[in-house]
Amino acid sequence: MSAGSETRAAGELLERARSGDRRALGRLLTFVEHRDARAHGLDDLVHPHATGNAAVIGVTGAPGAGKSTLVGHLVKEIADAGQQPAVLAVDPSSPLSGGAILGDRIRMDGVAEGRAFIRSMATRGHAGGLALAVPGALRLFEACGFGPLVVETVGVGQVEVDVTRTADTTVVMVAPGMGDAVQANKSGLLEVADVLVVNKADRPGADDVRRDLEHMLDLGHITGVTEHWRPEIIMTTATTGEGALKVHQAIQAHRAHLAETGGLEDRRRSRIRQEVADRMTRRLEDAVTACLASEPEELAEALQGTRTPASAAAALMERLVR
Repeated sequence: MSAGSETRAAGELLERARSGDRRALGRLLTFVEHRDARAHGLDDLVHPHATGNAAVIGVTGAPGAGKSTLVGHLVKEIADAGQQPAVLAVDPSSPLSGGAILGDRIRMDGVAEGRAFIRSMATRGHAGGLALAVPGALRLFEACGFGPLVVETVGVGQVEVDVTRTADTTVVMVAPGMGDAVQANKSGLLEVADVLVVNKADRPGADDVRRDLEHMLDLGHITGVTEHWRPEIIMTTATTGEGALKVHQAIQAHRAHLAETGGLEDRRRSRIRQEVADRMTRRLEDAVTACLASEPEELAEALQGTRTPASAAAALMERLVR
């Protein structure tokens, strides 16, 4: 299929998706996830319809904290308010097969009663647990009339702080008995949290977790981390949905704060800057991989020991960026 016919096909799918065809939207998301959006001209087709005004909510936390179940209740609250939410559940990929668990969608959709578009997406090894496709998928959702948009991250390491790069408001979830409060502080999640949620509030130790978080926020006030915004701590029980409305209200309060202070525009500009940097980095990585696969003379000399790896790398990079 020629580039022109691919673009026309993508345009037809986009028209159908914007008219409510979920299967067409699913096919377009597959293009985005597999890095085919540029080949199909989809980026340029979507751009006029994605104004960047849709609220983006990031939800992260340790595995087992109840993120997926709570997100289901959260999107139910959003739908009850008359909005049309969409969710990207970013799952861990196997480093060997590239496969992902992709089980979050089932849990969320059961709670949200089918009133949200929920898509699971594999990280595909991208550092930070967020696929490079996430920004493109969010724009596609917005172009098709969805909003707010929720990104639920895998939450398995310190690099999950990257969730703030895609979100206007970041919700960090912890739970009693998992050491989450201390771990979240170590990983830097508390520094980027706009809303804090203690889930499984009906279990012993939940009040202790809340107290620990309050103490950490007090310390953050001293260091200036919470100078402009102190995250609200909300107790929830995701299995019943208790507290989900309060989480929704806290997210709305934070968004209003950003709008009043100019922080919303600052975050969006930062998000675009980061995406440009990420995409430049990916293209450089691809170029390096292709260069080394061609067995250049500089690499051969380094392998033979007649040239230092540093010298070979410098010469090859000069060729790449020339």
